[in-house]
Amino acid sequence: MNQYKKALRYYPGFPIPGVNFVDIMPLLQDKKLFRELTDDIDQLCLSPNIVAPEARGFLFTAPMLYSASSKVQNVIPVRKKGKLPYKEGDLIQVDITKEYGTDQVFYRLSDIAAGKPYGGVIELTFFDDILATGGTARGIAESLNGQKINLDGKVYDVKVTDFVFLVEIDPLGGRKLLEDLGPVKSVIHVESD
Repeated sequence: MNQYKKALRYYPGFPIPGVNFVDIMPLLQDKKLFRELTDDIDQLCLSPNIVAPEARGFLFTAPMLYSASSKVQNVIPVRKKGKLPYKEGDLIQVDITKEYGTDQVFYRLSDIAAGKPYGGVIELTFFDDILATGGTARGIAESLNGQKINLDGKVYDVKVTDFVFLVEIDPLGGRKLLEDLGPVKSVIHVESD
């Protein structure tokens, strides 16, 4: 795991003063490192259905779909406004609080319905690249946990079972905001914000 941490780059004061940006893109510039990292992330995910906010979450979850050893069968994108085409009643808006302001993101119920239910529940693993204050993950998870999906005449509850992050910025305390909803696992821990 130390090789992953060494590959990160840091940009103080980006995107606004007081925020130190952790750049994960170097992890995508080394094929071997990226493959190992994707496998490690996959091992942490409990569910075959992965919720991934844009856009870096997609980069790490999509490769799991073609890995023979992966249990992942469905990636549910969470996008910013205007990025997901939808039919009436399909798009769900989530208001989130991030470390540097508020925002809105969206997901589609049809993307959840593309997954597989088990025991009357569609279980989801939430994956994102960075865990800072936890506001994004909390807002999305609470919204998902309130959904019901109709498949083949049966209604299934939706449940976020766990949270997986590529990088956790420990001093910002995001883990504490999520632990009551499910286990929180991170590949890389950064000790300073």
